Amino acid sequence: MKLTCFEKTTLKDFTDNNYAQGSFFWNYLLKNKEIKVNGKKVGENVELQAGDEIIYYLTKKQEKKPAFYIVYQDENILVVDKESGVNSEAIFAHLKRQRECYFIHRLDRNTKGLLVFALNERAERELLISFKERLAQKVYYALCFGDFTKKREVLTAYLKKESQKSLVKIFAEQRPNTEKIITEYETLDKNGEMTKVKVWLHTGKTHQIRAHLAFIGCPIVGDMKYGLQDKNKQYSVSRQQLLSYSLTLNGLKELEYLNGKEFLSNFELNI
Repeated sequence: MKLTCFEKTTLKDFTDNNYAQGSFFWNYLLKNKEIKVNGKKVGENVELQAGDEIIYYLTKKQEKKPAFYIVYQDENILVVDKESGVNSEAIFAHLKRQRECYFIHRLDRNTKGLLVFALNERAERELLISFKERLAQKVYYALCFGDFTKKREVLTAYLKKESQKSLVKIFAEQRPNTEKIITEYETLDKNGEMTKVKVWLHTGKTHQIRAHLAFIGCPIVGDMKYGLQDKNKQYSVSRQQLLSYSLTLNGLKELEYLNGKEFLSNFELNI
């Protein structure tokens, strides 16, 4: 795969934002120097300049491994199942190279599940309003360590972004530069140290589910930022076990035929 850089950035950021398969196999490509920048093999996250040419060398098996799967498509929207380990922006870039496409929302790199894209300006306008006003309903599944005190609970806390560290902090009470968050969960099943939970977001902030569940002592299995690293190592899990499982569209006017339509992920979280 050959791509051209159009602005100053890093190789990793460029890959994450432009090449889904490269994003998926980033660690392999870098470790084995299977990337060339302007004809030279690189084994580190080098800086790129506008005009730089990047070539990725994937194996045939890697090229055939889908970074995402199509769940639903019509003339207005495209719903896909994103694999864990792939940046949402890279999928968007891949789609945009093929056809008119508009970015609506994202999932964390290591969260898998449903993403919806608009395929024309009318659909983009409708979907952005639906998501901004929280009319679209999303349900997540997660595997967590720790003991939940209740079968079902609506949690309220306050979130503060730490942009330089790409992290967020959670507080029980409001503090300067914090935003209120509301997260609802229901426990579904338990096996040993792990509990499977269903999660609803009443607010949608950066890393909300991951950070909020960790704040109450029930971090997501495999979460390398907010989780229990000793437990992740013990169970050999390095990607958070979080799945965007269902998406129901609502509040659409010109696309009213999609109101109430529920899309389900084909992925599962097995406990």
